[in-house]
Amino acid sequence: MFHDQLSSDAPCPCGSGQSFADCCGPALSGTTPAPTAEALMRSRYCAFALGAVDYLLDTVAPEKRQEGDAELLSEQTQVTTWTGLKIVSTRMGKESDDLGEVSFEARFQSGPSKGVLREHSRFRREAGLWVYVDGDVELLPG
Repeated sequence: MFHDQLSSDAPCPCGSGQSFADCCGPALSGTTPAPTAEALMRSRYCAFALGAVDYLLDTVAPEKRQEGDAELLSEQTQVTTWTGLKIVSTRMGKESDDLGEVSFEARFQSGPSKGVLREHSRFRREAGLWVYVDGDVELLPG
């Protein structure tokens, strides 16, 4: 499984400074849901980095899911290497909130090209769990 790619004391790919086991690992393994919108965003970044397509699908708002998403995400995770995450800002999205926003920059490499995905993401809590709703995305050369 994807989380077997990292040892328990390996740094979390999201760049939090914590170990994967203490940061995004529990969310990706399904043992502990992401407690905040930022935590969900960080865990989704890890899922992209590790190829955890099922987690990416499960954490998207149901009305945003489309046929073919699994295949598209699987292809994207195979051809893209995520190399860094920077949280720019958060708005709401705390454990007591039902809505949240996170702005971030994610560095990547795909083939010989490098770039930065800049996104302002929107999240909501649904049945007690945070889900990704949508975002405003800008791709920049890296």
